[in-house]
Amino acid sequence: MGESAAENDPVTKPERATAPEDKGPTEWAEGRHGVGPWEGPLPDDPRLDPELLAEGDRRNVVDAYRYWKREAIIEDIDTRRHELHIAIENFENDANIGTVVRTANAFAVDTVHIVGRRRWNRRGAMVTDRYQHLQHHSDVDGLVAWAAENDLTVVAIDNTPGCVPLETAELPRRCLLVFGQEGPGVSAETSQASVMTCSIAQFGSTRSINAGVAAGIAMHAWVRQHADLRQAW
Repeated sequence: MGESAAENDPVTKPERATAPEDKGPTEWAEGRHGVGPWEGPLPDDPRLDPELLAEGDRRNVVDAYRYWKREAIIEDIDTRRHELHIAIENFENDANIGTVVRTANAFAVDTVHIVGRRRWNRRGAMVTDRYQHLQHHSDVDGLVAWAAENDLTVVAIDNTPGCVPLETAELPRRCLLVFGQEGPGVSAETSQASVMTCSIAQFGSTRSINAGVAAGIAMHAWVRQHADLRQAW
């Protein structure tokens, strides 16, 4: 009965008071979308961006990369990128590509390959494409030839008869996972060029799951088998 409206209202609830010496890399008062201008003497670190230090860093990056220049972030990720490549067929301009790129960035995939149309909807990537290596191939033959030249084993992800369950498959370390479009799945050319096609176990009524979700599941399956989890954030 003695509580004020402000104490009960989550919108007006007082923010957590923080002493200057108690501040961490992401402050309560700054919310979930970054940090404000740097406080105190400016650090002598060439990786840091003077503009971000002065104005604050509102980017969607982990705390370890706060105030870093974009080029410095890419260079650091390059030291830890995995031997996993992702390819997405884009013959009908699939809107899921942005989601796949964002997930590939989260898992430090080496390169995302776009097959077919060069243009794709970047909104779902949430600007993570700025930190992720991308490569375009005009057709499947070009992708397959590139994979052979770079010693990558091609594995398709699709739910078709005769597939190997992803849950029990042993994915190659140097691997190129190929995803088709929402609905049609991977092309016949991709299926023929793959050493195997892996399916994702489903238990409900839908015939297929979202291509962006399927890509995330498959990438995580590779991570569980081959990634050094000590390097994860």
